[in-house]
Amino acid sequence: MLVRFVAVSLIGVSGVEIALYWAISRHNGTPMHIFPCVLKSIPFVIGVAMLVKARTLAQWVADKLDL
Repeated sequence: MLVRFVAVSLIGVSGVEIALYWAISRHNGTPMHIFPCVLKSIPFVIGVAMLVKARTLAQWVADKLDL
């Protein structure tokens, strides 16, 4: 459950960052550049990958914590 929460949080943070970048660009009248958009979308990609592999990742974390 914690792994899924972290994954959804990463996706949400990435969405908010891209939306704020779009709003600031629109407000200032400047064009959006691709490099900042790519940097801001990295947490989205990591979050989606975590959601896909949530069960495996949760098992790995549980094994690491059992030591």
